[in-house]
Amino acid sequence: MKYKLDSFHNLVEAFLALPTVGKKSAQRFAFHLVLKDPFSAMKLAHTLEKAVRSLQRCAECGGISEDEICDICLDKSRDTSLLCIVESPKDILILEENEAFVGRYYVLENVNEEEAMKLKNRVENSAIKEIIFALTPGLSSDGVILYIEEKLKECEVNFSKIAQGIPTGVQLENVDTLSLVKALNERKEV
Repeated sequence: MKYKLDSFHNLVEAFLALPTVGKKSAQRFAFHLVLKDPFSAMKLAHTLEKAVRSLQRCAECGGISEDEICDICLDKSRDTSLLCIVESPKDILILEENEAFVGRYYVLENVNEEEAMKLKNRVENSAIKEIIFALTPGLSSDGVILYIEEKLKECEVNFSKIAQGIPTGVQLENVDTLSLVKALNERKEV
């Protein structure tokens, strides 16, 4: 006779759909929530349902928001002359968590004509003086930067990108070649 646990297997499959979760981790999560802590399982289910129903993309920046426009875009104390272009809404959360940026954001997940025009309209209809690219270093990001610069060439705006190089505390043997070359080429006088 075959051991039938469709509900458990479906739960494991649901966890497997999450990024970086393997089969053993998915099984551990399922066992823990169902057998060890069913109260937490119900809380998790309720929290997930509430988040799915209440969270959305900000209509202005593309970040995560509980309203049509996020709190960052509505915050009058932020520097409206700075616009940081990121690849994902989670990049905004990382920068905000570290209090590393005081301007506004723009999530650029898709690089196409429509998205470029939307960005251009935002730049033209605001007081943006500088666009900072906070993209994952690489050739594709360099291509994105060139594309956006070309699309916004009529706008009176300066372009910059986040610095690249060697992270603090990392030994040279653990640094990839691209980062090492960039760090040497963009060295600063001390």
